[in-house]
Order: sequence, then structure tokens, then C-alpha cells
Amino acid sequence: MENTKRKTSTGKQIFRIVLLVGTVISLWFVPWILVKAWIVPLPDTVQEQVDQTLSYGFDGVIVYVDEAGKPPAFYTAGYHNRELEIPAKPDALFKIASISKLYVAVAITKLATDNRLSLDKTLADYFPELVGRIENADNITLRMMVQHRSGIPNFTDNTDFWKNQPNTNTDVLQYALDLPADFEPNKDYGYSNTNYLLLSRIIENVTGGSRQDYFKKEILNPFGLTNTFGSLDDVNLDDVMSGYYVGDEKDFKNENQGMMIATAEDVGIFLRALNDGSLLNEKEMELYASIYEFNHGGLAPGYQCMAEYHEDIDAVVIQFMNTTDFEGYQWNLLQITHSRVVKIIREAKGL
Repeated sequence: MENTKRKTSTGKQIFRIVLLVGTVISLWFVPWILVKAWIVPLPDTVQEQVDQTLSYGFDGVIVYVDEAGKPPAFYTAGYHNRELEIPAKPDALFKIASISKLYVAVAITKLATDNRLSLDKTLADYFPELVGRIENADNITLRMMVQHRSGIPNFTDNTDFWKNQPNTNTDVLQYALDLPADFEPNKDYGYSNTNYLLLSRIIENVTGGSRQDYFKKEILNPFGLTNTFGSLDDVNLDDVMSGYYVGDEKDFKNENQGMMIATAEDVGIFLRALNDGSLLNEKEMELYASIYEFNHGGLAPGYQCMAEYHEDIDAVVIQFMNTTDFEGYQWNLLQITHSRVVKIIREAKGL
């Protein structure tokens, strides 16, 4: 009996040692900048937190906070333009990248509710020419595309897409054509920018105008969002925040990827309207909630952003950061610093 107890005790000790060694080894491979961002004491104010982010290698930061019952607050740090040493501007235009998917999903919802398109129709119904070019085109529904359950390859995962940056005058859809599906339709989830590229084209086919024209009519104009644009072509470049890539002196502001441009305030007003039901009627809201999400992030060379509504504190927090990297550490830092801003707001409310 005594030998059994000793063996059990020895086994537990060995297990603890192995666990400790494993933890030490795993921490060795965790970038310490991420650990630091997590463990440094939480500042008392949002502005102090925004200032702190510069120590993690960001060139410029904009944070917009809309708490119910309070005027919107703007926080900035760093540069709007590093070379010219122009300080970050709260009203700067910014490439919002995949945050635009929220606008597309809203548009698809409105058109579906108006019976101008059907979520149960297939990609082939709208683009028969893609049969044989996109696998399963005749079985992929619009609903699957909205939900990233189509299996259509992501064109930004194609190495040729990046070799040919900035893909000027190139139809980027070609980087998703004639490839095997990632999975059978509706059998898995796979985030794919190609889904939303095609959905945007369906919006244009159905409405007979540009995607941005429909956005203006149904989303932007009703809420006075005059600082949201369809692409870099529609704005004064001086108003756009510069974008940088770690290890590269180039300013990515001038690269026109055709993505939406907006101020943090415009994104914040849109996000609150989406979440509080003022953007969608009851029927539309029910449909939207069944097909897509209410918060989103965005990432493009030189630009990353986060747009979130937090119901428990009834607050919208928009964060723009104009520095990205190959490893993805900057994206992790965006998530960490964003969560800390939210925590500061919660603590100020006594939560």
C-alpha cells in the first residue's frame, strides 16, 4: 500500500514537472510584446491606453467611443503621416477593409426582404458564366456566401494576388477561378473575401447601379454618413491616414484596392444603428441576425481596424491602427488593446 502511495506521489511530481517545462517552452515561443500588452497595469483612462499602444510599434491610432447618454469621444496618438510628422487626426479617412462586409450583408438583407433577390438562389442563377469556373457554383446559395459556408477559395490566399499587388486594372476574381473548392457547400466554414466580392456584384446586378450608390440610398444618407466612400478615387488623399508595414518605409495610402474609406465616427454611427435596430426594420433584423454578425474587424496592408458594439455597457468602440506586419503580431496587439479600452470603459461604469 505504501509503495502504491509513493508511486502515485512520484507520478504527480513528474506530471507537475512536465507541465511546468511545457509551460516554460510555450512561453519561450510567445512574442513577449504580446505578453507585455496583456500584463501591463491597466491605465485609468482611454487616452492613456491609446498613448500606450505606440510603444508596441504602431505609427498612428484613432479610437472612437460612443457610450449611450454621452457625447461621442475621440482619442488619437501618433501620426496621420509619419514622414511629414502630421499628428493623427480623429476625423481622418481610413481604409476599413473587411468592416465593409457588414454593409454588404445589410444590403443583401434589405434586397432579400424586398424580394429583389433570393438567399436560396445559387451563384449560377446570378452568374451562369461561372459554372465550371467556380466549383459547385450551381449548388452554392447566396445564404452560404453571406455566411462563408460556400467553399469558394479566398482570392487573397492566392500567392499570385500578392505577387501582382496592387492589382491595378486587374479583376481579382481571377485569383479564385478554376481552383478546387475548399469544401463542399454548407459542409464547413471558411472565411473568403471572394464571397463578398461576388455578393457585391450581385447587388450591382440587381439594383442596376454601383454598390456604393445602393449603400448611399439605404444606409449612408438616412444617417447622414457623408464621410463614407466607395474607394480611394472618391476622396482627397490628404484626408486619408497613411498606412505602414513593419520593416517597409513605403506609405500604403496610395494603393487603391477599391475598398471602402470612412471616418471612425461614420463607422461608429453605422454600427450603433445596425445593433440598435434603427437601420433595419423588424423583419430585416430577424433575417440579418440569422445570416451574419454585428461586429467586424478589417485588415489590409498598412491598415487594421476593429468595430464592436458592447451591449452590457451600451457602447460602440471603433479602433483604427495604421501599422501591420507579416507575422500578425500587430493584429493580436489590436485585439489586446481594443479589449483593454473596453475594460477601462467597463471599470469606469463600476462593472
